[in-house]
Amino acid sequence: MTLVSIARHGRLIPFALALLILAIAPHQASAQDAANCYPEVDPSRIHYVVGFGSLMETQSRQRTWPSTDISLPIIVEGFEHRWSGRGTPIGFSTTMLGITDREDAHIVAALFRVFDLADFTAGDAREFAYCRIELDPGRITMLDGSNTPTDGSIWLYQVRPEHRHPPSADYPIIQSYVDIFLNGCMELAELVTAQDVDFVADCINTTSDWSTHWVNDRLHPRRPYLIPNALRIDELLHRMLPEEFAAIRLE
Repeated sequence: MTLVSIARHGRLIPFALALLILAIAPHQASAQDAANCYPEVDPSRIHYVVGFGSLMETQSRQRTWPSTDISLPIIVEGFEHRWSGRGTPIGFSTTMLGITDREDAHIVAALFRVFDLADFTAGDAREFAYCRIELDPGRITMLDGSNTPTDGSIWLYQVRPEHRHPPSADYPIIQSYVDIFLNGCMELAELVTAQDVDFVADCINTTSDWSTHWVNDRLHPRRPYLIPNALRIDELLHRMLPEEFAAIRLE
């Protein structure tokens, strides 16, 4: 099956999620900075996104990209996958997966087509610590036996330099994120036809900066957007009760 032939599903755009994320995004960023990081999407073209980390799992991806359907396993040359995406400094934050340029490296990832370009509004908001860049399709190898699409634009979210930091005690790797990432890898592995590829193992082996700063949050996930208005509440308390809010501890 090729991405072009995927049937489109009904959609429900999660505008609330986009607004929550934007509430804690760096709101002092200029309009020019936003334009540079999130270029306009040409409505006359077909658009694809290379997904890594939490975007590799269908359920997680469709929270902000509901018009997408199946994603396909790929290798992308010239990038390194690492724990390097530092989240917001407000509340109990984390380190997420990021992509940086590295000529002699490659990553395994997901490729999906975006059928409704309105999804880019929520997608860009979700990736507030990243910039969306256009990718040369020549860097991509499909692992499901199909051909790399050359009929449109392919986008990749690359972590911004100011957000590139390794995990730390205050910004740990969290197990709930690792679970989503590896669940997505397991989903994609079912579609791999290349005999010499262990896709799930490659998800781990091609990811660097694994750290002992790692919190098992499965019982109480550090994923605030699962709670209505959680990010807006954190931003409000951080601003109005800074000392008390900073003293909160996890239990």
